[in-house]
Amino acid sequence: MKLLFSEAAPDYGHYLYPYVVWGFLEPGETPADAFEAGFLPGSAAMERYYLVRQLRVPLREWESTSENRRLLRKSAALECTLIPRTEFDYTPERRAAWLAYAEEKFGAGVMPPERLDRLMSGPIISHLLHFTDRSTGRDAGTALMFLQAPRVAWYYYAFYHLTPETRHLGMAMMTSAVEWFTHEGFHHLHLGTCYSERALYKTQFEPMEFFNGFKWSRNLEELKHLVRTVPNGKHRLEESEFLAMQGADLPTLASASPFRQNA
Repeated sequence: MKLLFSEAAPDYGHYLYPYVVWGFLEPGETPADAFEAGFLPGSAAMERYYLVRQLRVPLREWESTSENRRLLRKSAALECTLIPRTEFDYTPERRAAWLAYAEEKFGAGVMPPERLDRLMSGPIISHLLHFTDRSTGRDAGTALMFLQAPRVAWYYYAFYHLTPETRHLGMAMMTSAVEWFTHEGFHHLHLGTCYSERALYKTQFEPMEFFNGFKWSRNLEELKHLVRTVPNGKHRLEESEFLAMQGADLPTLASASPFRQNA
């Protein structure tokens, strides 16, 4: 994979010169290679990827917890169906309902109609995991996904009806997806990024991994530290507390890095 470094806002007084890392696939590489290296797609056309703090569930090792099982029992009326995007009925009614959900859940302007339409017409959405209520036959929710079997399933956006009675539905859909793709023999289910306290709900699966910039880590205390602290004029790898969590010094971490500049 070829890398480009797009400059972001510097903090000259603290000698911080940040770059956003973009990845571009080379011949013979596939999106799964980017996912496994810690990258997520950076556009609906998937022509570039960006390095992020993302989460994934190693499905071949996943074991349901008591909370996972409780949610699955509570949502037993949900019927889960995987539908290729080209066969999904993207009706005006569903489109309007998803946009209304996005406006309330994500905030104004985060998911404008043209962005949703772009996602639903590009390769970034290969399938939809659709949920119906068996008792009524009505739509309960839908997750937009990218799949490259058997290596990668990416749970991208999820939409469902927001009511006091459906508070558990979002987590129930995600838990159902973990169970479904485990049974289908997928290697990993990627759950997006984790940069805030609100995103820590995604860590309710065991084991859970996150990409910390140089490796996949299963240390959830490390993840919580990253979410809950802000580096004060330092890089993370200059913080003694963060470095101590790695159990190794910088030369050792560098020698194990998956990234290399070839001459």
